[in-house]
Amino acid sequence: MISARIPHRQAGLSAISMLFVFGLIAFFATLVIKCLPLYLNQMKISRALTGLSEDPEVSASDAQNIRDHLGRRWIIESIDVLKPADVKIRRGEGARAMVYDYEARAHLFYNIDIVIHFQGDVPLRMPVNG
Repeated sequence: MISARIPHRQAGLSAISMLFVFGLIAFFATLVIKCLPLYLNQMKISRALTGLSEDPEVSASDAQNIRDHLGRRWIIESIDVLKPADVKIRRGEGARAMVYDYEARAHLFYNIDIVIHFQGDVPLRMPVNG
């Protein structure tokens, strides 16, 4: 009886496949490293606006006073991608809100940049008369 040799299949990745997988991992890790500071800055902006909106004395004041308080919070939080003057105070039906709309940019590599658009609307808490 003649025994037939069964070829063994290769198990695992080839060197080129491993390079491709590591390249993908490195690319996405670079994206995360570059985008994370932009989102952390956005969280600081949102936290500062929310904290200011919950203060009834500040939210009842005029737009310039609100921007002055925002400027102080920006200095404390080290926010530099958005200026307090870029935050608009919108008047609605019976309520006011702080509105912002900006783009954050980070250099990825060579001549490629990442641009992320942020916008938000934070209602101002009005003081309770009583």
